[in-house]
Amino acid sequence: MEQAAITRMIGVAGGVFAPGHIGELTRIVPFEMVDEVLAATGAVQRRVRLVPARVTVYLLLAAALFNELGYRQVFDRLCAGLADLPLLRPSGSALRQARQRLGPAPMKALFDLVSGPAATNAAAGRWRGLRVVAVDGTLLPVSDCPANLAVFTRQRLGNGISGYPQLRLAALVACGTRSVIAAVFGPATTGELEYARRLSENLRAGMLLLGDRNFAAAALLNQLAATGADLLVRCKSGRNLPPVARCCDGSVLARVGALTVRVIDAEITIRTAQGTRTGHYRLLTTLTDPATHPAGELIRLYHERWEIETAYAELKSTMLGGRVLRARTPDGIEQEVWALLTAYQALRTAMTDATDSVPGTDPDRAGFTTALSCARDQLVLAAGVITGTTIDLVGTIGRHVLAHLLPQRRIRTKDRIVKRAISKYNARGPAIDRTTYKATISINMLTANP
Repeated sequence: MEQAAITRMIGVAGGVFAPGHIGELTRIVPFEMVDEVLAATGAVQRRVRLVPARVTVYLLLAAALFNELGYRQVFDRLCAGLADLPLLRPSGSALRQARQRLGPAPMKALFDLVSGPAATNAAAGRWRGLRVVAVDGTLLPVSDCPANLAVFTRQRLGNGISGYPQLRLAALVACGTRSVIAAVFGPATTGELEYARRLSENLRAGMLLLGDRNFAAAALLNQLAATGADLLVRCKSGRNLPPVARCCDGSVLARVGALTVRVIDAEITIRTAQGTRTGHYRLLTTLTDPATHPAGELIRLYHERWEIETAYAELKSTMLGGRVLRARTPDGIEQEVWALLTAYQALRTAMTDATDSVPGTDPDRAGFTTALSCARDQLVLAAGVITGTTIDLVGTIGRHVLAHLLPQRRIRTKDRIVKRAISKYNARGPAIDRTTYKATISINMLTANP
């Protein structure tokens, strides 16, 4: 392929992720950033190949958008704007070798550069001067092949049937914008608590970390609190936590290892036309002053932990479409996951830029499916990405997002259940009530016995 064609193809490949600078629109993954990463990781090609290193990076990012397609089909979409040039179409083997030459290090370095809470003027994701973040883990299926099975184990079901090998991903997500601050992943045989320990180095003073009951282990709480971040973590209602002091609002102070926490007990009642349900919640927090951090507000704030569950749904259901990660080696899996997270972060940044352009718009109303669909269209239609031409692609994504804002979020009234089981015999589909109800929530704080 002639050098001019390669240069123009690189322009098309960067169309969605590296748009021209238009006023307030920012570059998300520009060429300069990719070149810097390639140089820093020693991944710059020694000679101009059919698939240069920079093109390989954008090929991986595009593959995250078109997860249902093979790499040759993804490459065709990158070249859709070069119909006027006689291009050589790389073979599947050439694309595989290009990915192997690149390795996972550049994609991890690229994610490290774009990761972090998306800049926003919206109040979402902030509470009383603290940045609200959430931590949780999830499982991703990987290709069932000998190389992957050497690192990732199959999931063992109750009936003894083995599913796909599993990878465990744990992330620290900024509530409000749902952008990824940090992520770690590896074999599912390593538990969520260990991955949470690895994520703790990304916590800072001024953050308020939300976590579910799995993260209430004493040793982990002490390690997380040592970072300077504050914690708001649910724990089991029956956990024995002898009070060492009582607060004026009915909450109590207790010791968890060397850490002093405030224990808040509450009953949360949801009333709908279907009936009334009440649940008991016990929260532990390092915010021990009830005057500056009221218990009622903390109980309501804990609901924001669902932001990370939604982020995982966008990664697994919207981007991956429930499909298995395609790479057939552990290095390839690592490369693919970093590319997936980078593409997700790029879309989240574009969505936040869009909602920020209209004061008072909650980032929660930006539709991820809308942004993903528009990004895919723009990548294919980027026929004008040539020297001297500026394409406002992030602006296009943003305009689509603003034109299709989601309604204000409804109150959640349903428990999480398995809607699509691995085995059809385990599915609970027929029992799902899919009716939308108007609901009211009441919170009754439980006062500790004297």
